[in-house]
Amino acid sequence: MKIIFTLFLLFSFSAYADKPENSLYLEGNTNSALILAHGRAHSPDWKVVDPLRKDVNEKMHWHTLSLQMPAENKYWRDYALDFPEAYKTINSAIRFLRKEKKVKHIYLMGHSMGSRMVSAFMAENKAAPIAGLIIAGCRNNGDYPLSCSETISEVTVPVLDIWGGDNAKDVNDADERVEFVGPLYQQVSIAGANHKFDDYETDFTSAVIKWLSKFKSQY
Repeated sequence: MKIIFTLFLLFSFSAYADKPENSLYLEGNTNSALILAHGRAHSPDWKVVDPLRKDVNEKMHWHTLSLQMPAENKYWRDYALDFPEAYKTINSAIRFLRKEKKVKHIYLMGHSMGSRMVSAFMAENKAAPIAGLIIAGCRNNGDYPLSCSETISEVTVPVLDIWGGDNAKDVNDADERVEFVGPLYQQVSIAGANHKFDDYETDFTSAVIKWLSKFKSQY
């Protein structure tokens, strides 16, 4: 009897997938979901990711899961050491959505340092069940895995590369990635917006939803 009970416990724990710690989840009523990763030293309800997670849930009825990424307030280059931990968090989010919410189509989005993390994740985890990638305000400076231009060259799923057109650094870095533009790689600039899309949140979320909506017919 003890052996049977132990096996039952092991099966129960292996079959269950917890929601990632401190993440923010909104229930959807479709089989699609968006995972979001915030910028450096911030939180799942910070700028850029917060309005997007809410709009995608409300307007598309998708599940959204905004993650608590490594967020120590430190020099940006030092974040390279946190990427393996970020990958674990993303994998945990995927397991939760697939096992607990029965989601079939998952898209991954990141802003600023979060965009570097999700881009590197996709470059190093090509078999991950991710249908598409959104990078917002991604930067190319720094060695691998911090350089978005390096990691994005290895991504094999559809990509939306979006940035604020009033931020010179974002504009220049996006220009360096123009070589990737093609059937699977689209670039969108939000004219007048800064790195955080302040006062342009609606323009930003509308552009992302427009891109995501292109894939509806596939499901």
